[in-house]
Amino acid sequence: MPWLPNLQTETAEEGFELAIKMSRMAVKLTQPDDEARNRMRPDYANSADSLIGVSQVVAINFQTVSQANNYWRS
Repeated sequence: MPWLPNLQTETAEEGFELAIKMSRMAVKLTQPDDEARNRMRPDYANSADSLIGVSQVVAINFQTVSQANNYWRS
């Protein structure tokens, strides 16, 4: 089964978790070398600009998931 069968979630919280997973998978697929990612982690983990950038990517992915779920309107 693929890791992303669809964008449908039951709740906004699940949607946000999916947005985080989408963001993490993008990094993993862009840089598939675990060792390289581990070497770089201290650089971005201690950078306010990098952390803000991560938040922006998650927010964009959450916007996509929200739209796919009609903003969880009943």
